[in-house]
Amino acid sequence: MKLSGKHILNATPPAIWQILMDTDTLAKVVPGISSLEKLSENSFKSLITIKLGPVNSSFAGNLQLEDIVDQKSFTLKAQQNSKIGNANASIKIELTPVGDEQTSIVFDGDVQLSGLMASMGQRLIGGVSDTLTKQFFKNLEKELEPMSDI
Repeated sequence: MKLSGKHILNATPPAIWQILMDTDTLAKVVPGISSLEKLSENSFKSLITIKLGPVNSSFAGNLQLEDIVDQKSFTLKAQQNSKIGNANASIKIELTPVGDEQTSIVFDGDVQLSGLMASMGQRLIGGVSDTLTKQFFKNLEKELEPMSDI
C-alpha cells in the first residue's frame, strides 16, 4: 500500500525537527502509540494500538530512523507484529521551509501488510491510514502551539 501526502505547518523546520526527534513528544503526536522506548540513538521499541474497523489490535515492534539529514529529512522504517497480521513500512519524510515561518512536510513510502490486515481490503486500511495521518498532523500542530508564543 502506498502512503504519501503533503502538509504545511506554521512552524520552522528546526521547531518541527525538535519534536520529531524527541522520543517523549513523538510518542504523544503519533496516534496509537502507547509505548515508545529508545533502544539506541535512532532505534526504538514500540507498542501501538489501532482500531481497524471492528477490530482493536496492539502491534509490537521496532521503529528506526535512517538516512537522517539534520532538520531536512529522514526515513522511518517500522516492523510491527500483531495477532491480526504484520506491517512493515518505509516512509521518507522531508521538511522544506515555506517562507520564514512555515514548513512543508512531504511523506512518501510503502506499507506491506500480511495476515488478516491484508485481507481486510485496501478501502478499510486506506481509510484508517487517512484518519491516522490527519490525527498526526493535528497532534503535531498542538505541540507546536506553545513554541509559536516564544
